[in-house]
Amino acid sequence: MASSSSSLLLPSGPTFSKRSTFTPSRGIGRLRIQSPTVRCLSEEFRAESASPREYEDQTTLMKRRDIIGLALSISSLVMSSSDTKGAGLPPEEKPRLCDAACEKELENAPMVTTESGLQYKDIKVGRGPTPPTGFQVAANYVAMVPSGQIFDSSLEKGLPYIFRVGSGQVIKGLDEGLLTMQTGGKRRLYIPGPLAFPKGLVSAPGRPRVAANSPVVFDVSLEYIPGLEADEE
Repeated sequence: MASSSSSLLLPSGPTFSKRSTFTPSRGIGRLRIQSPTVRCLSEEFRAESASPREYEDQTTLMKRRDIIGLALSISSLVMSSSDTKGAGLPPEEKPRLCDAACEKELENAPMVTTESGLQYKDIKVGRGPTPPTGFQVAANYVAMVPSGQIFDSSLEKGLPYIFRVGSGQVIKGLDEGLLTMQTGGKRRLYIPGPLAFPKGLVSAPGRPRVAANSPVVFDVSLEYIPGLEADEE
């Protein structure tokens, strides 16, 4: 019993007795094992059995392969990121409510500052009605960080955004800015942090991160007031 239980605890490598002849049980012919040799295909064992000079050469070769592979990976990333520039394609162009000519006009437009700290410039003064608090409005908007990079836009979605103005369905600065607009008007809102996004917005592909309570800029156009215009007609 001792011999059978100890066989389960044999080391993973082969062991042999001093005698080179092994006699199996009945039914199996005699097997003679001569000069047992253990071969290890692992690079580590071969490196240990090699001479110091061979081991140094193998290590150097492996390091060179790693460096070459890393260099190829970096070069492929650089090439893929510069494909657009290399092809002569224009930088990302997103639809805007205020084009280059509009930007020049805004430089000379008067700035209005409200008690809350909201600032705005009128791109175009509308001729329609002003929305009462709680009424639904349809507005297009382009939301930007102060650098001008767009993080949200109704123009990209192809439909104006419909919500109840003054009811807290949008950020405070947008609510306040729209309540004094006339239908058909366009305005740039410079919204301070306390009237913007208290929790911020995480970044996404093609969209920059907006830090909590950081200032933002909105270009808005008041398209129509559904219920009010229907009554007037």
